Amino acid sequence: MKPYIVAIIIQVIYAGMFIILKAAFNLGLNTFVFTFYCQAAATVLLLPIAVFRERKSMYSMSFWLLSKLFLCALIGNTCAINLLNLALRFTSATVQSAIGNSKPVSIFCLALLLRMEVLNLKSAYGIAKLTGVALCLGGVFLIAFYAGPPLSPVNHHHAFQSGHTSSVPAGQGTWIKGTFLKLVGDMIWSLWITLQAALLKEFPNKMLVTATQSVFSTVQLFVVAIVAERDFSRWKLGLDLGLLAVIYYGFVVAGVCYYLQVWCMEMKGPVFLAMWFPLCFALTIFCSLFFLGEIVHLGSILGGILLIGGLYSVLWAKSKETVVEPCSEVDPIEREQEEKEHEKSEKHEEETTVNTVEQV
Repeated sequence: MKPYIVAIIIQVIYAGMFIILKAAFNLGLNTFVFTFYCQAAATVLLLPIAVFRERKSMYSMSFWLLSKLFLCALIGNTCAINLLNLALRFTSATVQSAIGNSKPVSIFCLALLLRMEVLNLKSAYGIAKLTGVALCLGGVFLIAFYAGPPLSPVNHHHAFQSGHTSSVPAGQGTWIKGTFLKLVGDMIWSLWITLQAALLKEFPNKMLVTATQSVFSTVQLFVVAIVAERDFSRWKLGLDLGLLAVIYYGFVVAGVCYYLQVWCMEMKGPVFLAMWFPLCFALTIFCSLFFLGEIVHLGSILGGILLIGGLYSVLWAKSKETVVEPCSEVDPIEREQEEKEHEKSEKHEEETTVNTVEQV
């Protein structure tokens, strides 16, 4: 039951992230500088805890492992997060959360390619997985290509914004740019999620994995921010939404939430975590209406229904697999090697029997 509760908490944190970050970016906060500040805050939080709790395990980290962690930090924290924050600035919280539901499709495909997931279409559970992914994909396309009539905000006194904003950006070019950046960022992030699961099998210490990547990405993001914004007057933070966004993202998202993600992936795998993303979309719609005053269209609601249907289809399949097939967590590569060895032994026995018969 704990992985399910943790997965829900993760999505609530992400929904709050979309709302707070979008409000801060609307006020002119530089996305690259913001990303660096957030990761630096996460490092300040995680590094002392990791050193205190795991100082003995730190000496067992090889140069090759550190190189892998550096690459993972570059992929997941530096590249993906910068692209996603830039895309959020060009579009809206609702649109970004909606497009983010394509993550289960890319993660599932990557997991299949890396043989971390098994899809058996002869079983009801395999068909349910495939159906869930198809429903998620259909929901994303519905949101992207069908707007429908607008829905008025439920609250006319907004905490973060004085006027109404639409969930569809005014400029078509801006929408295309933001959508493209979001899709690319999600693909890179999905690759990072899949690599994380494989890395944890090699070094199953989620605290050190998270903290080390945080340190590496802080250095990387500082270099990117210096190149992107050389006017240091824009690096200043005041007592406004910019500071709130940095604290929330740096400590809650990059610190607590990322650690919960690693724990959840270790317990249930990357696809299980990815299939909870539609919940974040539903929460973001409500919060966008209530806090930002965004005008959400009917197409987003209908797409959300498809996404939630896909969510529970895959969750049902994963839960049944856990109960009925407790050995399903065995590595597919190891299983295939065992089958090959078994076939070789059978062939050897047959050859031995034939030779014995010939000798007789």
